[in-house]
Amino acid sequence: MATTRSSPATGDVRPEPYSALTHLECPSCGASWDPDQPWSVCECGSPLLARYDIERVRARLDRAAIAGRAPDLWRYHELLPVADPACVVTFGEGMTPLIPLPRLGRGVGVPGLLLKDESPLPTGTFKARGAAVGVSRAAELGAAGAAMPTNGNAGAAWAVYAARAGLRALIAMPAAAPTITRTECAAAGADLRIVDGLIGDAAALVAGLLPGLAGYIDAGTLREPYRLEGKKTIGLELAEQLGWRLPDVIACPVGGGVAIIGIYKALRELRQLGWADPATPLPRLVAVQASGCAPIVAAFAAGAARCEPWPRPSTVAFGLTVPRPLGDVLVLDAIRATGGTAVAVNDDALLADQRALARMEGCFICPEGAAAVAAVRQLRESGWLTGTERVVALNTGTGLKYP
Repeated sequence: MATTRSSPATGDVRPEPYSALTHLECPSCGASWDPDQPWSVCECGSPLLARYDIERVRARLDRAAIAGRAPDLWRYHELLPVADPACVVTFGEGMTPLIPLPRLGRGVGVPGLLLKDESPLPTGTFKARGAAVGVSRAAELGAAGAAMPTNGNAGAAWAVYAARAGLRALIAMPAAAPTITRTECAAAGADLRIVDGLIGDAAALVAGLLPGLAGYIDAGTLREPYRLEGKKTIGLELAEQLGWRLPDVIACPVGGGVAIIGIYKALRELRQLGWADPATPLPRLVAVQASGCAPIVAAFAAGAARCEPWPRPSTVAFGLTVPRPLGDVLVLDAIRATGGTAVAVNDDALLADQRALARMEGCFICPEGAAAVAAVRQLRESGWLTGTERVVALNTGTGLKYP
């Protein structure tokens, strides 16, 4: 519930706003948008970013107050977009474990290796974060439902959270998506459409259906501004779990790119709040892709500002099969601004590290998360990592979703 504060002039008790959201902003053209309307992307085509009254939050909230709150992502509610706590749709998501990997870390040559393990989240993946915040805000703005293309896990999460919120969901996914994600969508009562093709084909189907879906929002990746805010909490949690001292490197799997964009946004907001040491460099962000679909890696290597569509994408890490992410500019900006890099790993390497992590540390992670671990190994072998860094690899979900 909202906190209260007394007015020094009258002694009246006023509720503090649950959210410090002020507006939506286009990072490309700088246009400002009213957050109380259900916008999609900017008129210039760029995703929109939520902006907050950081000075107000800084003046009224400190890290000690955060520590006393429930251990879920809503502990950061001032930095999330939902204005009314009654609109929060939740299964208690957040505060996932940050697990040291001593055996694997020594084997890789990075003794300070940590795993941010998102597998305990509802529906088994980090997509629950975006769904929790995105669905909550959609419900608050009066949406009747959400429609989205997906590689599987995001659709499953949005279907489940929409069901909890009493909203409808239309989910379109490729036939090659993990079978369990279809089951989750069907169980939650979503209108599930299976597409013979890739996520771009699913997106085309959704775009054709949306005009006939009264009151639905387009919940495709970065086509509404609030899924990103849920993913942002990964960065906030990492800082808190490390005693508000940031790691040196974060290796993040990148398909649509929402997580790495959100983590970078969180890091910048932490610095604005004074909760991260301004004298300490931000963590170097590593965008990890599969060699069978690596548009970000190719653009980074070429010094390009945008990606070219990846031809014939194919990888066992199915969540990484996004031939041209809408947020490519934001991903590239994040890794370049932090002195990071972009790495592609092949399927054999990521599957080997998936098995090694399960055998050596007891963590059975998804192929996308295994790609992050394989990237750490690759970066140590190349010398980009010296072995002295504290490195966080992001595991985006449980290996059980890929039987």
